[in-house]
Amino acid sequence: MPETNAYNQHTDETLLAMYRSTGDNHWLGVVLQRYTALLLGVAMKYLKDRNAAEDAVQAVFLRALTHFPTEPVQNIKGWLYILVRNQCLQTLRDKSIELLSDTLPDQTPAEEHDNTSFNALDDEQIWHAVAQLNEEQRLSVEMFYLKKMSYDEIMVQTGFTFMQVKSYIQNGKRNLKTIILKHINTFHGR
Repeated sequence: MPETNAYNQHTDETLLAMYRSTGDNHWLGVVLQRYTALLLGVAMKYLKDRNAAEDAVQAVFLRALTHFPTEPVQNIKGWLYILVRNQCLQTLRDKSIELLSDTLPDQTPAEEHDNTSFNALDDEQIWHAVAQLNEEQRLSVEMFYLKKMSYDEIMVQTGFTFMQVKSYIQNGKRNLKTIILKHINTFHGR
């Protein structure tokens, strides 16, 4: 334990500088260890399950160790917070959202032939519906749902802000549902 206490005398910036100069993951690990409780608390807030939260923190640590930015991180606490938040959102999205199966069945008519016709939509029809969205919504929906990209990755590729990405995905999802329901109703002559 005395070795760990010696590290407590150093700032995050000093330890990160040591990590950058030596490439020794030990120094980054000391910094990450300082924020374990904070990250676990954030993950618990999002996931409401200790095991899932611990898994999210482990995924963040792994990502930090394998993809640490080459440029200096000005606020390691903020950077780690963003990583854990995004990891939790990804976990929640993976568990609960599939583009069509989770949103459309609740909104489609209950008659069996309607469900059959919806299930009969092939990839070409789905892509045709996605193509009818405006450019921002189409890009955001494709990147988020089909390419499984995070909000941050979409922001980097498109230049959109966080709120724009969120809005384009929500509105695109709603508009896509409307387009597909219109297609189903047209198919049945309604």
